[in-house]
Parts: sequence; structure tokens; C-alpha cells
Amino acid sequence: MMLFAKDMIVPTSFNPNPNIPGHNKRLLNIFKGAVGALDETLIHAVVPTRQQDLYRGKEKGDCYQNVLAICDFNMIFTFIVVGWEGTTHDSRILSKTLTDSHAPFPFPPSDKYYLCDAAYAPRMAPYRNVRYWLGDFRRRRALTNKEKFNHAHAKLRNVIEHAFGVLKERFPILKRMAPFPLETQRNVTVACFALHNFIRKQCLDNELFTQYDQPDVSIGNSRGQIDADEDRVEALGTASDREYMTQLRDEIAEQLMQSTE
Repeated sequence: MMLFAKDMIVPTSFNPNPNIPGHNKRLLNIFKGAVGALDETLIHAVVPTRQQDLYRGKEKGDCYQNVLAICDFNMIFTFIVVGWEGTTHDSRILSKTLTDSHAPFPFPPSDKYYLCDAAYAPRMAPYRNVRYWLGDFRRRRALTNKEKFNHAHAKLRNVIEHAFGVLKERFPILKRMAPFPLETQRNVTVACFALHNFIRKQCLDNELFTQYDQPDVSIGNSRGQIDADEDRVEALGTASDREYMTQLRDEIAEQLMQSTE
């Protein structure tokens, strides 16, 4: 199964994909360098008592493994890292992944980038302390250039939330894991990601993909804005990386503002 997973979970070639769903094409004409979305998701885990504090979630008291993933705009996963303890912060997982020689991170070329949330700066992240999550814009439309950027960014980045939604609906074991050894639980998780890709690539049983392809599917974080006090963000990358992304983000925000005036 692990050999099958290597065949199915293949890093992107960083070339434009002509089969992107129509509702994403307009935004990708503005986010020209976007080659996918990067995020984390929690997968239920059954953990020995002595380790549960490291895996325990905040809400229900259940235990989870934290999975870092990248997907393209067709909901195909191009990179995953499984098995992190559920309490580990997103940016720490990424910082360790970037230097892991056993799972080489697919670094994009200088003119390409992954869309991500604030925890993964300096990739193309939203403005902080500005409304971001899609549900908040249903009550009041975006007004400023920063809000327009965050709204457009959220709509495009939400593809990975849709991909996670398909994955967990198709494989309920990811929401209530069987009491296998932890290594087996990680292998089960990898297998589910690989089968997800196989089904998508082979155009098999597309009912769930059709459902989650809709732009108005309500998925994602319920918070109203990216708040600096809520997210402990590590400064990843060089100062020049951060400056470049900040400048590019401002240029896209201004373009979005002008295109809607």
C-alpha cells in the first residue's frame, strides 16, 4: 500500500492545470503564481494513556494526529506528512517538514506559491486582524482592499477544506479510528489519502467530489478574522521571502480593489 501511495501522492509539476473548475479560474487569473493550497487537518487517533496529553484535542477530549497536506485546485493531494501529535502547532510542523530529508518538501519556484492561512507565513497568507473566513462575508461584503484580498484568498484556498471534506466523508475511519498501533493508524491515514487521489484521477464515484466542487459548500473555520493573539506564528523563511510575499500580496489586493470599483 505504501508503494501505491507513492504512485498516487505525487508532488505538483508547478505547471498550470487546464482542468481547474470554472469558479476558480477567475481568481487564478489574479493569483497567477498559486499552485495549490497548504493546510493541516486533525485525524482521530487511539493513543496509549501515557501519550494522550500530546494528542488530545481542545473540544471533546478525543485524541488526534495532525496531518499537514498540500492539494492542487482539483482536490488532488500532492504532499502529506502524517503522525504529528494533535497539540503540535501548524507552523512548527511545517518548519520541521521543510528540513526533513526523508520527506522532501516540494518547494515551488520563485514565481510560484502555496495559498495558506496565517500560521504558515511567509507563504501567500491573508492579512492578519482582518476578516477572513467565508461565513463572515455572507453578512457583510468585503469593503477595503485588504478585505477583498482576504475574501478572494479564502475562496481559493478553501479547495483544501473541500478536499478534506471529501476525504473524511468517504473514509469515516478517519473520524473514528480503530484501535490499531499508532504506526498502523498512520499507514491507514496515508492509504485513505492515496485512495482519494486514485478515485479523483480515475473519475470514479464522483458524487462526493461533485458535491464538494460547489463554491458555496459551507466548510472551514468559524472564526471571524485572523487574530495575532490567537495564532502563534513562527517567522519561516528569509526576510527577503517575507518582503516579496508582502509586496505581492499588496499588489494583488490593489488589483482586486480596482477590478471591483
